[in-house]
Amino acid sequence: MTRYMLDTNIVSHLLRAHPAVVARVTAAPMVALCLSAITGAELMYGLAKRPGAARLARAVDELLRRVEVLPWTPSVMAGYGETRAALESQGPPMGALDLLIAAHALETGAVLVTNDQAFRRVPGLVVEDWTVPTGN
Repeated sequence: MTRYMLDTNIVSHLLRAHPAVVARVTAAPMVALCLSAITGAELMYGLAKRPGAARLARAVDELLRRVEVLPWTPSVMAGYGETRAALESQGPPMGALDLLIAAHALETGAVLVTNDQAFRRVPGLVVEDWTVPTGN
């Protein structure tokens, strides 16, 4: 079964009920969806910046209970080092958290679901953009 790791920007679209993202997420088996622990941390940071956002906090909590959050493991750490070194030799680096998420997807064999084109620079990373309606 293909695993789909949802990037933070896709989770943001999901929480805002973006039609194409909602359609793809609901069509996928729940066990096929996952998040990087890094994305989980980014979500917690977003909530910390908005302490009065009770509805958002409930939505994030529900998502984190339903979707598996993959832990940061020694093999992911090693993959991160290799991925970062490879990308730095090719030009300007991508954002630090994005690079951590990319390495996590690579090491777990997950397709990274994102609409951030910077991830397409990562060798071997399979990327899908679920903000685009199916068939386009």
